[in-house]
Amino acid sequence: MHGRLLLAAGPPRAAAWSQNVWHEPMRIEIASIGDAAKKLRALQRNWALYDFQLHRRAALIQAQLPKVSAKPLRFGEPPPSAPLGSWTLLDANTILAAPRCSSPFPHGEARFVEDRTGPPSRAYLKLWEAFTLLGRKPGPGELCLDLGAAPGGWSWALQKMGAEVISVDKAPLDPAVAALPGIAHLRQSAFALDPAEVGPVDWLCSDVICYPARLLALVQRWLESGRARNYLCTIKFQGSTDHATARAFASIPGARLMHLSVNKHELTWALLR
Repeated sequence: MHGRLLLAAGPPRAAAWSQNVWHEPMRIEIASIGDAAKKLRALQRNWALYDFQLHRRAALIQAQLPKVSAKPLRFGEPPPSAPLGSWTLLDANTILAAPRCSSPFPHGEARFVEDRTGPPSRAYLKLWEAFTLLGRKPGPGELCLDLGAAPGGWSWALQKMGAEVISVDKAPLDPAVAALPGIAHLRQSAFALDPAEVGPVDWLCSDVICYPARLLALVQRWLESGRARNYLCTIKFQGSTDHATARAFASIPGARLMHLSVNKHELTWALLR
């Protein structure tokens, strides 16, 4: 372990809790700050420093590398396409560097230009980040079911994407969200909702607060009904992490399990058709 950086032998493997995987990291011996920058530039152009020790020396090396733009994205813009490597100092004369990483964002941390006036909470950022990483999002002509919707952050975001939204929660939506066109609110429990009563939906989205096993049962019921085409759900862990249920979500064919930079003690599960 090096701070938040965990080294493991063998080929890459699924690691849902990891926001960024360093592929084929290499140790590089360096004689000086200039030598370090020269050797990194010889491998590729763009580098993100993981700074966990020897901070001044690492910063001086990074200063000699091309600047990587960390400008927040406006939602809808694609993630950076240029390769981004990661590096750190293991000691004063040794770099650990990976020219290829799983995330296009430094340390896997996506940043957005936030809307601080429209949504009633910052929960909408989970949708923005997930859809950006997935490369797909709802749009005009699609119907989204938002389970556990109150106060309405996800419904707000889905409506702004142009989709029609059915918001489901026993609690009321924020009045400004409830007044938006294209949002219908069902005042009932997400778990009591019968898929047959709703009919086909293009997206089932859930940020509902519940134990992971209960969410899995809900998702399995919808999968068996065949009435939802795409899924995006937050798995919220309360107390200890329910790894068994997380593995059950990951084992669903075609599913993707990931830890977003805005997730806390939770994972995001997606299934796209």
